[in-house]
Amino acid sequence: MSDRIEVKNVDGVADVRLVRRDKMNALDEKMFSALVSTTEELANDNSVRCVVLSGEGRAFCAGLDMGNFGKMAEGSGGGSPTARAPLAERTHGVANRPQQAVWGWHALPVPVIAAVHGVALGGGFQLSLGADIRIVHPATKMSIMEIKWGLVPDMAGTAIMRNLCRDDILRELTYTGRIFSGADALNYGFATEVSEKPYERAMELAKTIASKNPDAIRANKQIFNNLPDLNAAESLLQESVLQDKIIGSKNQIEAVMAELQKRAPVFDDG
Repeated sequence: MSDRIEVKNVDGVADVRLVRRDKMNALDEKMFSALVSTTEELANDNSVRCVVLSGEGRAFCAGLDMGNFGKMAEGSGGGSPTARAPLAERTHGVANRPQQAVWGWHALPVPVIAAVHGVALGGGFQLSLGADIRIVHPATKMSIMEIKWGLVPDMAGTAIMRNLCRDDILRELTYTGRIFSGADALNYGFATEVSEKPYERAMELAKTIASKNPDAIRANKQIFNNLPDLNAAESLLQESVLQDKIIGSKNQIEAVMAELQKRAPVFDDG
């Protein structure tokens, strides 16, 4: 628990909440650090089978803290959490530190569901993209807002958005910074579904996922994350290799027995 993010793990579902309520969960230095460290901790916790990412208060995440933009205007180099170290330097595998605040959720070995309400602007919108699934309130205000500040989206959003949204719509939203609704996000491909109660719906879905064979769930996420970098032959081989590891394993046998015996499965988190 910190003053930026709180995590509770109940029955394999990690309930991750941004708790900077007074600032609409805006991204400051402490929030960036908390996002990165939280993904690192979750990645090493085998008891976690699914994650729900949400924001407390009036917003999911309002984007970069306004204080950072003030530092930019003053020329003091405070515009990024790296204090103007070159952003091209890779500090977390394929990503730099600001990117890892989003990419870390994408790279987690378990599914992540974002419950989005209020506003998800700029960096906050990109944060939602780090999730596998996004449940969004229809009235949520969303924007690829970086152009408002004379910038490009640089928190890993472009690597994910290109696979979700039609190219011309993505360009228009990025060029203009236009605010759009959660209902629009569903039409554009950014939202998986809309709900009047996104957090409750996300938790419901997470509990369903957490009740499945965790080995198969993790393998499924690995498959989908790797697909953009694989050709057809490599994709076919990948699913075969992973299936070979799962067939006949303890958890796969438990899934079969539970189904045949019409009972809830009891999986081993290993």
